Amino acid sequence: MTRSTNLEHVMVVAPVDTDVDEAEQVGQKPCGRAAKRMEGGLVRHLQLQNHGSHGPWFVARGSMNEDGPMCSSEEQVLHGGNVAETVVRVGSTVRKPAGVATEAVEALLDHLANVGFQGAPRSLGRDELGRHVLEYIPGDVAYTLAPLTAGELRRLGALIQELHDAAESFKPPPIPQWNVVIVPDREDLVCHHDLAPWNLVRSGDRWVFIDWDGAGPGSRLWDLAYTASTFVPLCAGGDPVLDGPRLRALADGYGLDEQQRRAFPALIAAHTRGMYDLLHSASLTGEQPWARLYAEGHGDHWGPAADYIQEHLDGWTAALLG
Repeated sequence: MTRSTNLEHVMVVAPVDTDVDEAEQVGQKPCGRAAKRMEGGLVRHLQLQNHGSHGPWFVARGSMNEDGPMCSSEEQVLHGGNVAETVVRVGSTVRKPAGVATEAVEALLDHLANVGFQGAPRSLGRDELGRHVLEYIPGDVAYTLAPLTAGELRRLGALIQELHDAAESFKPPPIPQWNVVIVPDREDLVCHHDLAPWNLVRSGDRWVFIDWDGAGPGSRLWDLAYTASTFVPLCAGGDPVLDGPRLRALADGYGLDEQQRRAFPALIAAHTRGMYDLLHSASLTGEQPWARLYAEGHGDHWGPAADYIQEHLDGWTAALLG
């Protein structure tokens, strides 16, 4: 199966060995069985996750048009998703129905573009149907590629620091509405809240984070904590001897100071536990899509991952300060 490209907010690529009878499922997220981590001889099979409010997505085989812009009559409809209605690609853009948070997200993306941050797609306004129009980002989604090297983790940390620095000067619109699903530790600036391998597109030398619908108030360490959990990654059955240096590389790239490094491990544990709590709570209340994701077994990753991180807090701190 030929690897396709991603659609901003909509589509990420299934691994090349994925097979679904009539469609390619895209948007699946690790830690996953489809991903193998090789670091110092370690091969870790991870459990696929679908955390996020806008996946999984499906696209009919062979239907992607990579030959240039498509007019409105040539919309590429993407089927599926947990929350959003019909989402399409039109040439070099992606169109999706506007939601309650769209105005605030548009303002954030416009600000990031205006200050020169290249790690986010451009927001291009609304189309004649009132849909949010975004820049289409060609490239490979990080989780379909080899795990990031230590050097690449440092680059990732630097990119996220650049994002947070750019967001510091953002002035949200009056009475903004956001869609933050896990309560952060603090609300110091507007963050992405899902800086994970399924939302990083590597487009040549440009690295771009997609899916900003969950952006909202948070803190630098809270946002970076989710990145640590998912990019190192920190999963049940991991080896702190191997994971510690990778965590250190991410922190070094971001430029965390000593005080931040001491606070960081507990926040990684708290954010990871928060993901599990969201799923488990929804399983009791029926809130979707989280109740369905819990029923599908996604809590089986996040709960044990939180336990693993919590059990080795002293080791993470030592690695970060060593």
